[in-house]
Amino acid sequence: MRAATPQGERSELLDALRGFALFGVLLVNLRSLSLYDLLPRDERAALASAGIDAWLQPFMAALVDGTSITLFSLLFGVGFALQQRRAADDAAGTRRYLRRLALLFGFGLVHAYLFWWGDILRYYAVLGLLLIPLSRLPDRWLAGLGVIVCVGLPVWLQPVVPGLLPPQISSTDSAARALAAFQSGDVGTMLAGNLERDLRMRIAVWFLPAYVLGRLMIGAALGRSGVLQHPERHLRFWRRLFVAMLLIGGGLTVFFALRSAGVFGEALPWLDSGPGKMALRLARFAAPLAMGLLYLAGLVLLFQRQRWRRPIALLAPLGRMALTHYIGQTIIAVVLFYGIGLGLGARFGLVGTLVASVFILALQLAASRWWLARFRFGPLEWLWRSLTYLQVQPMRRQAGH
Repeated sequence: MRAATPQGERSELLDALRGFALFGVLLVNLRSLSLYDLLPRDERAALASAGIDAWLQPFMAALVDGTSITLFSLLFGVGFALQQRRAADDAAGTRRYLRRLALLFGFGLVHAYLFWWGDILRYYAVLGLLLIPLSRLPDRWLAGLGVIVCVGLPVWLQPVVPGLLPPQISSTDSAARALAAFQSGDVGTMLAGNLERDLRMRIAVWFLPAYVLGRLMIGAALGRSGVLQHPERHLRFWRRLFVAMLLIGGGLTVFFALRSAGVFGEALPWLDSGPGKMALRLARFAAPLAMGLLYLAGLVLLFQRQRWRRPIALLAPLGRMALTHYIGQTIIAVVLFYGIGLGLGARFGLVGTLVASVFILALQLAASRWWLARFRFGPLEWLWRSLTYLQVQPMRRQAGH
């Protein structure tokens, strides 16, 4: 029976990137888990933090929201590609890869139905299956097709798919019912509200599979190409990617920020109908993808500089326990904000979610360093590996390692 990948073969850069992405995901998810996103507009305006929140919200929407899931998904795609490469080394490799995805799906179901409706692991597990046949494509074809899937496919399906979906309650009513359920101190009420919210959002955000799949494909292409495993050999690629994504992602982000602020007024009427409207939709899907790739390229390039390597590497322990911490963040947030826990709710606004994010990040960083000094894997990573390989993996570190 083949053992799991030795810890010495891990990439500190990849782990640090996962840690950075995980912090971004935390910033985004806490807006829902703190119940802030569920508050009616008038209740948000009545919060003591409303003035600062009004500045924070567009800033986070432009620089954190879409980019976080982009970076997280890209890195999952990289991980899937590395697992597929190892799977090709022996006859049982494909079965092991499928078992790994099945277990990830199980983690996602538990996370989604017992704790939080916003779980993304289920998508990674199911869509990871499609990477098996797609792995036959050349890297550039895979990456290019990934862009088409996550940017173009949702726009092309927009005129068709919504009309085929079952009717559902309005977003306002759904948010109000979820808010009442999550503020309740009764576990059964919370779980029922969580399930109802989950079922609605799977339909409402119908384009999410394409959104995620395209990013997994791009990540898989990057993982197979070796540009992340040996970035020092591919600096020209990373510099070109950084410049291109800065122009595209930065330009689109500034454009949408100015448009939301009403700077253009009635100057661009052609964007409201016909080809202009479709181009605008394509741009909205392209912007977070470009920004996520910009962050990725920027961090890779900074990591090559000695003075930046150490601070970025501080996030590596967090990334090595990404599964444990992703689910752990939800549990901490439920304890802090839901009625079955401390019941803090959204009373501190977006400012409160930022403070809570920093607190949770510091807690998880400290816990990671303590844990990994004694053990080879995080708790859920150990369980995932042991069940994947059908062999209990050695958990404790040996003296001197």
